[in-house]
Amino acid sequence: MNRGRLLFVPSGGLANRMRAIASAWNLCKQVGAQLQIVWFQGWGMHAAFKELFEPLPNLREAVLWDFVVNDRPRRHNLWLPYIPQQLWYMGGVINELDVANMRDNGYDFEKWLQNKHRYMSCYDEFGTFSNSCYSELFHPNQSVMDIVYSYETHFSQNVIGMHIRRTDNLDSISKSPTDLFIEAGQREIDNHNDLTIFLATDSEEVKRQMRERFGDRIVTSKNKASRDSIAGIREGLADMWTLSRISRIYGSSGSSFSTMASKIGGQELIILER
Repeated sequence: MNRGRLLFVPSGGLANRMRAIASAWNLCKQVGAQLQIVWFQGWGMHAAFKELFEPLPNLREAVLWDFVVNDRPRRHNLWLPYIPQQLWYMGGVINELDVANMRDNGYDFEKWLQNKHRYMSCYDEFGTFSNSCYSELFHPNQSVMDIVYSYETHFSQNVIGMHIRRTDNLDSISKSPTDLFIEAGQREIDNHNDLTIFLATDSEEVKRQMRERFGDRIVTSKNKASRDSIAGIREGLADMWTLSRISRIYGSSGSSFSTMASKIGGQELIILER
């Protein structure tokens, strides 16, 4: 029995979209509602879903109609979808900027959706569900998995993962400096002389520093990190999936990337912070 319909627009970067989709999927499952996910390309995500993952039921790429009615109202589109959304969804709209505050204040999303036609855009996680939801929903395509397998051919019996976030993440830069990862890596080597370190990072300088310190123990992408191309985003997803298959991950403060990797694989995550 159909107990509602939700048109859902995930936003933000890759990890943000994954946790938002998992949350919407869980919400509709709990309510018994139909879910339609519309995937927009844009800042932070210049790739179609199919260029990264195997098909996901109820998810489609945005078409012209979606840009008129279902896109997120913001300065970029002069807030034009706002009025069509209010009319089409009869005021039953939740904007991405409101989700976290509503969640933290105990908002009843299930009651909001029950027997209604609703719209939500979101980059946050909300609701309560098992982390296994991520591995059930998301399956990287063969192009991504080929990159993962190529990394794994260089792994020794003992391997750890590190995600060192830089560029625009000021929290990671200030609270999780590279020297903390160097110290952690040395501790691990003291316990396992054959240790391999898989490094996921958006900084060429970090790659240089880690190679300088650990030499051939470092396995990392040979390409410069980029979120502005399909190839770059695929490599980012491959980094995430590789981390998810490693039993211990050292992550950066304020970054959802390593947290998502830990949730996908159920692996131990240690956030390195000052």
